[in-house]
Amino acid sequence: RKQPRAAVHRTATRGRPTITWSVNRGQPCTFDCYLKTQRGVPIDADLLRVPVGPGSLHVERYGLGGQAVLLVHGFGTNSFVWRHIGPDIALANLRAFAVDMFGYGASDRPLDADYSIAAQAEYLDRGLTALRMARATVVGLDLGAAVALRFAAAHPERVDKLILVNPLSPDEIPASDVKSLQKNTARFAFRVSRGVMGAGPLLREMLRQSVSDPEKMPEPLVARYLAPYVGRDGVDHLLRTARFLNNSDLEEVDLRALPHPTLVVWGDRDPWVKSSVGDDLASTIGGSKLVHLPAAGRLVPEDAPEMLSDLLLDFIGARGSGGTI
Repeated sequence: RKQPRAAVHRTATRGRPTITWSVNRGQPCTFDCYLKTQRGVPIDADLLRVPVGPGSLHVERYGLGGQAVLLVHGFGTNSFVWRHIGPDIALANLRAFAVDMFGYGASDRPLDADYSIAAQAEYLDRGLTALRMARATVVGLDLGAAVALRFAAAHPERVDKLILVNPLSPDEIPASDVKSLQKNTARFAFRVSRGVMGAGPLLREMLRQSVSDPEKMPEPLVARYLAPYVGRDGVDHLLRTARFLNNSDLEEVDLRALPHPTLVVWGDRDPWVKSSVGDDLASTIGGSKLVHLPAAGRLVPEDAPEMLSDLLLDFIGARGSGGTI
């Protein structure tokens, strides 16, 4: 049965706007009630091409008004990983921009481009400028969290808040998942050299081990993540992006000097990075908060999307701001 769409009412309370959501024949409810009612109602993203110099980024926009939230995926995934999170952000009257990093997903991937963490941070800066956004809350997953840290250090004026989901250790880049993928290139050398099954032999197990339960990464979902890496060219590009990953891009980042409110979310069933990494980052970045999710793996947006959305919205301050939501 299709859920009813909510009406949005704005009134003034002591000079500030108050937003009240109404569902079920106009009866007002809290934001939690509203979000529960509306989850599952399809919200289509606007698909954007954003020029960043050597090519363009693919960006999926959810929502048209309010504070901007930039969603940055990790290695081996793309903006599709945020498909449950983006709509929830839009329902909170914010704008979500799920970006395919340069060289990933549907973004351009020229052969001679730089795909390092430092370069990705600069592409994000150019992307925000092209989108006419002065600032955003930046959410990074896995490799995307490393890019978010570099971006926040290089362009602190462009970041409102930082949310790091299972971030890499600044001292261990690439993490063991990418190192394992590179080693498996030799194991599957014949199939990789001929492009048989594309990047399947390399990425499939990495994706399945990145969630707490293999049933949360069924074959159709694996195929969706493998789609950008079809054939020999796809395999070559996957390995090319992996070769650009190293510690040097975060060596000059002074974590203690970051001025941004920061939330670290850690899925405890991450087999690729030690859980102490989240604790270390939270203790190093001044004033940061740490939340452990015992039942989630690395891909928290796949394992626990509703819980992650709730954490993000609470931290951003989207619940209860200015009155009853």
